[in-house]
Amino acid sequence: MSLDEDARWLEWVTKQFESIAGDDKEIDLDEFKTALKVKESFFAERFFALFDSDGSSSISLDELLKALDLLIHGSETDKLRFLFQVYDVDGQGWRSVSSDSGQVFILSGSAGSGSIDPDELRTVLKSCLRESAISLPEEKLDDLTLALFESADKDNSGAITFEELKAELETFPEVMENLTISAANWLKPPDLDQKKRQTPRYLTRAYWHNNSRKLLFLCVYACLSLLLFVGAVLQHSYGGAWYMVAKGCGQCLNFNCTFVMVLMLRRCLTWLRATWVVRILPLDQNILLHQIVGYAILCFTLVHTTAHIFNFVQLSEGSEYSLWEYLLTTRPGIGWVKGTASVTGVVLQVVICLMVLCSSTFVRRSGHFEVFYWSHLSFVWVWSLLMVHCANFWKWFVVPGLVFLLEKIVGIAVSRMGGLYIVEVNLLPSKVTHLVIKRPQFFHFKPGDYVYINIPVIAKYEWHPFTISSAPEQSDSLWLHVRSMGQWTNRLYEYFRQPESQTVSHKRLATTASLFKLQVSAKFGENHRFCNIKCYVDGPYGTPTRQIFASEHAVLIGAGIGITPFASILQSIMYRYRRRKQNCPNCNYSWCENIKDSDMKLRKVDFIWINRDQKSFEWFVSLLTKLEMDQADEEPEGRFLEMHMYMTSALSKNDMKAIGLQMALDLLAKKEKRDSITGLRTRTQPGRPEWGKVFQKVSEENKGKVHVFYCGSPALAKVIKAQCEHFGFNFYKENF
Repeated sequence: MSLDEDARWLEWVTKQFESIAGDDKEIDLDEFKTALKVKESFFAERFFALFDSDGSSSISLDELLKALDLLIHGSETDKLRFLFQVYDVDGQGWRSVSSDSGQVFILSGSAGSGSIDPDELRTVLKSCLRESAISLPEEKLDDLTLALFESADKDNSGAITFEELKAELETFPEVMENLTISAANWLKPPDLDQKKRQTPRYLTRAYWHNNSRKLLFLCVYACLSLLLFVGAVLQHSYGGAWYMVAKGCGQCLNFNCTFVMVLMLRRCLTWLRATWVVRILPLDQNILLHQIVGYAILCFTLVHTTAHIFNFVQLSEGSEYSLWEYLLTTRPGIGWVKGTASVTGVVLQVVICLMVLCSSTFVRRSGHFEVFYWSHLSFVWVWSLLMVHCANFWKWFVVPGLVFLLEKIVGIAVSRMGGLYIVEVNLLPSKVTHLVIKRPQFFHFKPGDYVYINIPVIAKYEWHPFTISSAPEQSDSLWLHVRSMGQWTNRLYEYFRQPESQTVSHKRLATTASLFKLQVSAKFGENHRFCNIKCYVDGPYGTPTRQIFASEHAVLIGAGIGITPFASILQSIMYRYRRRKQNCPNCNYSWCENIKDSDMKLRKVDFIWINRDQKSFEWFVSLLTKLEMDQADEEPEGRFLEMHMYMTSALSKNDMKAIGLQMALDLLAKKEKRDSITGLRTRTQPGRPEWGKVFQKVSEENKGKVHVFYCGSPALAKVIKAQCEHFGFNFYKENF
């Protein structure tokens, strides 16, 4: 720290201490636990003991500052000795007692025995696991303890000394580095962590380069709207200023209410994604454009209505009709259908405002998707009222309206064609429902595509979009993974969780009956069952991930259930990869020939999966295990598929409370050649990815043009997109 930062830090810590200590100017153990915000009391008690240098069972401001000064300004040896003392829990300083909540260490002094035995190490690692929300069997905990103890106990004395622990830590350079960071971050003022002000990303050259198609399209859209507005204003200059503004906005509404319909033509957009048009128009941004046009419609509507109100005020001053008659009746005769322009205008204003309100993020993300769904269906009423409200709207509407109607008819026909049944269900952790649907022969899709599904036994008229998680090469079935986030998805999960969900309709086609003999759901374990439930599927529809096979280096990033499109993509990639894989007939050696594939230009795939907790990895761990096994032993250009797993609830390596656990997990993973958390060969990393370092490594590999595909929360998307712009990578976000 600089002198200025040191002074600010000292002032901040003093204020924090005074706010916690209260009138007695001392912090006791309970106050210390609350301030430290740790899950496991073991670490709070150990830190408290080491901070309480006089053994008074309370910490004064001087004791706190001395301890923190050592951790921040002390030498590397001082910091390592502090860590050693945390692990050295026996000796005269601590005694173990039992309570209802388990084993608790009670302070009776601060000195330890000067060495760490296996029981102490096991106690510390067990607390580390609890702090990181990792659940492992007792046998695995024993293996972790043994792996770390055998590696550190160089002289086989049965105890780890300080020198041995220091030597062991030095074999993990990243841990040594993070140990310093961890110590310096304790009780650090938040403002010291804030980044220096940088140029807003929207003003950087990289942003304009990477978003050129979208920005150009928006400029054309804005210019066209402006031209329409000016043209209508000049054409109606005889009616006064407010009348001119109303007509200008009305012409823009004609265009936008038609354009928003074009953006809803999902089948046409899916077809266009396979053509050269995708290189010119931002088809992958159709959801964003739909939202922009929706807000433009709201703004134009408000200005249009306001201008007419002011115009009616002026007209009512020299007319026999009052303002309210102009607004709410047909008496003034305004409008081409029996003077209904004002009445239909008021209704349109209300309906459009409700549609925008119900489509807000807080409605869609708060478990009320049905409110958004049903309110958005009122677009039919909007178009119908516009026909009556405006004499010229039909001229704008007729062509795209016929295409929209034709697409809807085709969609209904395709969704009703053939008999689709859910034949198998798996209930996965975090309330994820895995549906297996018998795939019809005529159903063809690309990796990463999505469908709309309707399950009458859940909701007769509701259709919901979900990504297909199976590969196109899997000809017999379709997979959907549905996470319970709203009313419909929760009903789906509960339907299959309850025993009564085993009773289903006996209707099925003869061809399906010959393949599946079950007429009623048969339970197959608590969370896995076979069934025969009628459903309808509309699609498939394309997404930005269709461009993955045109990439040279693809980075796939999934957050939580956001892995679903990549499950399909990874399976499809490995199907194609197997065509290139060669095996020696005399041994188990395998390699991959560098054969050019016209359908797949990929040279490298990095798959990054970020989960909150350990159980979430169970969703696709069997699939990922199979993908790892399919990898060739040697490849001409290095490993084709690399997986990177991150668990955000686990303490990162820059936390002192996690260093021992992460070392033990590393050692055991090298010994067993598989990760203790997931069972994969790939080691699960704690905390969140450092995107700057991740993308720097990708950039240095020089495998060709990098395309980053992401599916997950919008907040993380902004962070990743900013990094992509910095490194010049193409960024694609999954939307539907």
